[in-house]
Amino acid sequence: MDWVSPENVIAVVTALLGVVVTFGVLVIERRVPRRKRIGYRVQLDTPVGERDNPDVGLFHGQPDMADATLVLLRIENDGAVSIGREDYQLEEHGLTVEFGPRRVRAVAATEAPFTGAALSHGGSQVRLPKVPLNRGQYFKLLALLTGGPVDTPVTISGGIRDGDIHTNHSTTLDDTPPTFSRAARAVTVVLTACVMVLATIIVIRDDAPPPMGCAHGTLTVTGSTAFAPVLRDLARQYEEDCEDATVLVDVHGSTAGIRELAERGAEAGKTAPSLIALSDGRKPDGYPQLRENMVAVSLFTLVLNDDVPVRDLSLDAVRRIYRGDVVNWSQLGGPDLAVRLVSRDANSGTREVFQRRVLGRNEPANSSRDCTHKDDTEATVVRCELDSTDQVLATVAALPGAIGYTELRSGSGLKGLHRIAIDGRHPNVDEIGSSPYPYREIEYAYTWGVPPADSLTSSFLTFLSRGGGQSVISTHGHLPCATPKGLKICGEG
Repeated sequence: MDWVSPENVIAVVTALLGVVVTFGVLVIERRVPRRKRIGYRVQLDTPVGERDNPDVGLFHGQPDMADATLVLLRIENDGAVSIGREDYQLEEHGLTVEFGPRRVRAVAATEAPFTGAALSHGGSQVRLPKVPLNRGQYFKLLALLTGGPVDTPVTISGGIRDGDIHTNHSTTLDDTPPTFSRAARAVTVVLTACVMVLATIIVIRDDAPPPMGCAHGTLTVTGSTAFAPVLRDLARQYEEDCEDATVLVDVHGSTAGIRELAERGAEAGKTAPSLIALSDGRKPDGYPQLRENMVAVSLFTLVLNDDVPVRDLSLDAVRRIYRGDVVNWSQLGGPDLAVRLVSRDANSGTREVFQRRVLGRNEPANSSRDCTHKDDTEATVVRCELDSTDQVLATVAALPGAIGYTELRSGSGLKGLHRIAIDGRHPNVDEIGSSPYPYREIEYAYTWGVPPADSLTSSFLTFLSRGGGQSVISTHGHLPCATPKGLKICGEG
């Protein structure tokens, strides 16, 4: 049975024990007689005569008081109900206090709850009136005795209807009465132990599902190569949280990913493919079945080989370079090196964003297959096209005079190249929305229609766009659309 686990067993035992204890308390409350009880205890019994306590000297020169003792007696209602005058069974008085061989010389009541009825004493006895006592109420007797040593027995006799008279525990001034009974303490210890064991098992076990809910199966994520580093970390994190899930990252460019999703969706018919396509910017027209989800705002940057020490280009200079008007870096104050344009292929969303946001037109035609030599002799500059962002970065770093473009984070760890500001503005996530830096775009995640709620596609999409994946996206230098600032920027498109 799937529910049989250590924590479940202890939880059930704890619950049953709680029910049994509660039921037992109710039964005891209903079945056990609510008895009337008077309890008493000696709180003080000390010598005050010269013979046994010469330092006190209360009765100097009085031989009959040489063995005097002082006794303080506490009498209380420690039963479950109140005691009235009618509950005392002796006719003439309520209770009789007996001091054994000692004779009562004087007696007084402290904190007495009775009025009108007086104490009386004779010989070794004190006769108490019929004192009504509410539950927990008490009074004290202070008796001066002679004729016997301290600690001789003190007893109280008499009758209580439906009750009894007994000695109870003597509590010194330094003692603290127990808050709970012994049974209550035992039950509390057992319940606490059960709860602690249950909590320990829950903490130690490492199989709790993450808050966003896991799904099992295999999912492929395709599309943007610029967003690939983020996707790989997202897939790794999801698989760590959800051990029955496999997320494959297989990227070939934004447009290629959109086409693959559309083709597989059409082939699958009513069953949506387990596939998500990431795109730098919105998909092309003509794919009505695809459902879009805004994920993040991505920043892109131009990168330049380190042999060209240029750090800033005006937007106009960038456009002239990509029109073929600038063929040598010396025309822009740089070294005597030919300009080489290292670009992405037609499937690239990064290229499409660059053309739309920065150039305002398409890039010139491809003129080189190896990025070094012109295949088209009439072309003014060398321009080549590569399949991925990683290839662009590696080629720009290797070729003197080469310039290319990339997603912001991708170029941060490579040697041999550096980023270029546009009109003095660097790509900065904190300045998105306030800076005129042009090279940015929204990253979209596309699915074939609305995936089933319990599918791995739906679960990973939630993780990516609204769940725990937000921190991964931020770490890679993107602004998640689910953040307050991201909502505003993504809403503006």
